[in-house]
Amino acid sequence: MTTLRPENLYHVGIIVEDFESELKRLTELFGYEWCDELVADTNVRIHTADGPVEKTITNRFTYSVNEPRLEIIRPIPGTVWTPSNSGAHHLGYWSDDVVADSAALVALGMPLEVEGVGPDGLPYWTYHRGTQGPRVELVSSAIKPGLEGYWAAGAAR
Repeated sequence: MTTLRPENLYHVGIIVEDFESELKRLTELFGYEWCDELVADTNVRIHTADGPVEKTITNRFTYSVNEPRLEIIRPIPGTVWTPSNSGAHHLGYWSDDVVADSAALVALGMPLEVEGVGPDGLPYWTYHRGTQGPRVELVSSAIKPGLEGYWAAGAAR
């Protein structure tokens, strides 16, 4: 059984074609404020029918300073990072054990789609996709202090 609980949900990820306009729209509609955009080269392992494929991608995204947090992401054509018809691309959950929680989601019918691979070769985040609803992202709670610092810096601007 997965250890994920509602209180572990910390963000909703949304992929948008027009990044700046969407940030402005969400600010005007709901009063969201934004952290600086992050650009991160990430080694990922993409799970395909033919097996895993490793590559490096460049993610560009920001989080809202306000809670509930939104993560607004620029698309990456030819990957899972494309806009969703429903708007919500994924629900992001903290995980104290990404490997075990990932295995639990797979056992519950949510196949592993892609994972961010750390220097130790282990995943520190994963995406899982079932037959319905948005993806579930597991994020190692070990990186929580770094993200909290990022959010605090955005709030201080």
